[in-house]
Order: sequence, then C-alpha cells, then structure tokens
Amino acid sequence: MFLLLPFIVLASFFGIFRGGNAIYKLCTLWADINLFLWGIRHRNVYEAPPAKGHAVVYVCNHISFIDIPFMLKAFRHQHFRVLGKSEMARIPVFGFIYRKSAVMVNRESESDRKKSVAALKEFLAKEISVVIAPEGTFNETNRALKDFYNGAFRIAVETNTPVQPVLLLDGFNRMPYTSLFSLNPGKSRAIFLPETDPGTDALTLKEKVYHIMEDGLIRYKASWIKSN
Repeated sequence: MFLLLPFIVLASFFGIFRGGNAIYKLCTLWADINLFLWGIRHRNVYEAPPAKGHAVVYVCNHISFIDIPFMLKAFRHQHFRVLGKSEMARIPVFGFIYRKSAVMVNRESESDRKKSVAALKEFLAKEISVVIAPEGTFNETNRALKDFYNGAFRIAVETNTPVQPVLLLDGFNRMPYTSLFSLNPGKSRAIFLPETDPGTDALTLKEKVYHIMEDGLIRYKASWIKSN
C-alpha cells in the first residue's frame, strides 16, 4: 500500500473518472500481490458472462473484511466503482486510497445518502458500473443473507440499469468478520449469476435478486449458513 501510494496520489489529480479508473488499476495490482503472498487463490465462476459493453449494478453479499480484494479480483473486465462505508476512510493510508476510489456513504445521514446516490448515477451515466453490497454491513446471522437495503435497486430502476448478482463465497473461511487476525490461505470464488432486468418497481426487484442470491449461496453451500 505504501509503495503504491505515490502513484495513487498522482492519479488522483486526473479527476474522478480518468483518475479514478487509474486508481482502480493500481488497486487491482495491490490485490494481486497481497492475495498471492497470503496464499489465496482466486477464481471467477461464470454461470452467466459478466457485463461487457454496458454498465450494470453489481450486487454482492458481504461477509468479511477481505471482500475488498476479492472484488478487485472479480471485476477486471470493465471500469467500476464501489459504494463503501464512510468510517473506513479513517484507516491510515488505506483511508486515503479509499476516499479517492470508492463512493462513500454514511447511512445514518439522509443528505449523505442522497449525495452518494447522485454520484453513483453519474458513474452509470458514464458507462462505469457500480458495486454495492445491499446488506450494508457484515452478515452476522446464520442465514445466507441479511435483509437488503433499497438503494441499489432504486438506482437500477431509476437509471434503467440491469442488476447482476455476484456471490463472494469464501471470505468467511479466509477471514471471519469476528477477527482481523484470522487470515488463512485457501481458495476464493466469485460466482457471476445472470443479469436481471430492473423493471419498474425497486421493491419487486430487491425481492427477486434477494431470492436469486439466497438460492445461489445455499446451492454452493456457503459455510456461514446454519440450519435452525
């Protein structure tokens, strides 16, 4: 991170679009190096091809601190931006990079949520995909997914942008959310599911995508799911 920081500072002078795209390229290099050193082997599994030639709203499940490098490994085929929690920007060094690359949101502030939605729509208008974890925070339940927030689906409907669900399967095994010091080597998989047309109703879209992702996580036997 320290080695890449000067290049990220330089790229930040080129604006949120061109500079942001360059920062993401540098961050993918960081993910490649670190996952290799950590002994984590990542692969993408395509039940459906990833979006090419058009922007989508990618929605992912969220189960671990290590989801960020997994996302950087998954989304290599086009430019994208991640919606992230504003409190992450307080982390030294990483926080600076985070502020320059992610669209940050404080979910407790209505005005902040509106600003983040406007920013995401601006990226979609430039054919830059966005990545959102609709659970908002770590899924600390024994279920496949927490309840979803509405934002990702509202944005998809209002911009008429397809939604593509992506399952991050192995973060819980590589680094459980209960500890930052539990990192262990092994596999990582991102499962690309088929795109879903946004339709005209955000709540209907949310429910549909929730069930698609829930079924997928159960089918792939996600390790955090516990039967009652």
